[in-house]
Amino acid sequence: MNREPRWAVFFTVLVALVAQALPLWPWLDNVRPSFIALVIIYWGIFAPHAGGIFAAWLAGLALDVFKGEVLGQNALAVALLAYIAISLHQRLRNQTLVQQSLFVFAMLTFNELVVWAIEGWSGKAVSTQWRWIQPMIGAMLWPFIALLLGRTHSRS
Repeated sequence: MNREPRWAVFFTVLVALVAQALPLWPWLDNVRPSFIALVIIYWGIFAPHAGGIFAAWLAGLALDVFKGEVLGQNALAVALLAYIAISLHQRLRNQTLVQQSLFVFAMLTFNELVVWAIEGWSGKAVSTQWRWIQPMIGAMLWPFIALLLGRTHSRS
């Protein structure tokens, strides 16, 4: 019987939340990828039933509270990412890390589009062009994050 690594999901999402909420220098904060989104994508691909969409939504909601942003914008964005990753998990888990990185780039760009749209609709459009570099950096970090998170559980 294959047990889902729920403790690993909880722990890694908590670490990603701390990494995302930590204050950094402005230039470094502009290029920080969405660690929450990266972790949610990973668990959506490799353990889709461990956390699911509800865990992603809770993580996004916690990020909204910590960062003082529009309540629900990150929750909606990462819940959509979780849904897409869970829907495509059987195709994605057999791809190479480079192919997965391309998928991650597309998903992180989608995440930024959703957050950017909600910020625009809410009247808080303080976006910079640096926001669009974050998905590229997240895609470059994906092989390292996937290998690191892969050590937290046994994949079958």
